[in-house]
Amino acid sequence: MTGTASPPQPRRRIFADLTPLRASADYRRLWVGSTISWLGQAMTALAISLQVYEITGSSFSVGLVGLFSLVPLVAFGLYGGAIADTVDRRKLGLYSSLGLTGLSLALAGAALLDYHRVWLLYAVVALQAVCGALNGPARSAMIPRLLPKEQLPAANALNSVTMTTGMMAGPVLGGVIVGWWGYQAAYVIDAVTFGAALYAMWRLPSMLPEGRQGRASVMDGLRFLGTRPNIRMTFFSDLAAMVLAQPRALFPAIAVLWYGGDARTVGLLVAAPAVGALLGGLFSGWQGRIRSHGLAILISVAAWGLAVAVFGLTRNLWAGLFFLAVAGCADTVSMVFRSTMLQAATPDGMRGRLQGVFIVVVAGGPRLGDFLAGTAAELTSPAVAITGGGLGCVLVVGLLAARWRNFARYDARSPQA
Repeated sequence: MTGTASPPQPRRRIFADLTPLRASADYRRLWVGSTISWLGQAMTALAISLQVYEITGSSFSVGLVGLFSLVPLVAFGLYGGAIADTVDRRKLGLYSSLGLTGLSLALAGAALLDYHRVWLLYAVVALQAVCGALNGPARSAMIPRLLPKEQLPAANALNSVTMTTGMMAGPVLGGVIVGWWGYQAAYVIDAVTFGAALYAMWRLPSMLPEGRQGRASVMDGLRFLGTRPNIRMTFFSDLAAMVLAQPRALFPAIAVLWYGGDARTVGLLVAAPAVGALLGGLFSGWQGRIRSHGLAILISVAAWGLAVAVFGLTRNLWAGLFFLAVAGCADTVSMVFRSTMLQAATPDGMRGRLQGVFIVVVAGGPRLGDFLAGTAAELTSPAVAITGGGLGCVLVVGLLAARWRNFARYDARSPQA
């Protein structure tokens, strides 16, 4: 008796799916290059902060480093995306990586010459942000051209491992290297690590946007976004989490008030979400079997909010670290599906501009959340600010889901923006 063969079932995985690394040599080189260069960039970020403090002795001056980075990143994020939809994305990624390499060499040269001027560090940080705003949309828009859409969740989970590993290991390595060999060593190593990213970009084929017609317009991208409710919802849901339920700015205060700790306690609080995010990326094999990406985003953002809210009620350090790690893991899950939806449901000719919007949201949302949390804590208390923010995130996500009900029905097999 003959019958129709049943379709092969997806292999059940626990750990991160490495299929994209095996399937595409171009993606593999891009991922390895990004992983190495992320470590170098994180080392340089720490070294710059340490050097600014050594020069000025002012925590306010160190805080300005973030401002000099944020403003160009937000201002150029949209335009970087428009450029990525106009020119060869390979060349844009290559030239912007060359710019970042040159800036690291400039920092190393200044340190070797004992030219310690805070204005130079601020200028380099701003230019690094400009190069990053050009590089990010180009690199992200390339990935759907290198892999089939069913491998995008796995690729984005691998990318999350890259970013989280850089954020965790980079500062540690940077501190050790600066302590042993000085700032110039960290900057030189950063410049050398960009060699891996440059090699990966150089080996890529030409990546001209599909269907491009002249210069891409930022306003056309925003108008396109206005007609795509599912893509808008990915941004709205992330803003709900990062603006309403972002406890990071309160870590120094609660380390003392709640746990009777010190700077080491603050370090643990900062590291806990990153540890959860890394675990979320490493144990991401199941994500490739999920088709309801919109529903997965709603659940993971609500989980972030609930974990933050419960963290606001804890007074035991280890319990608090656990719930922060849960929040970090939920954030990674949300990021994987938001990135996948953005890549799969957006026409290639618009991917750069929407990736630019993504950069603006990701960069600006947490900073606005820091301001909101600090203000709320000053007017009430840290506990009210954190728990209220977490519950507010869950409430807003529920209202968004009720307003745009098709988002929860989004099916990755037939992506609709």
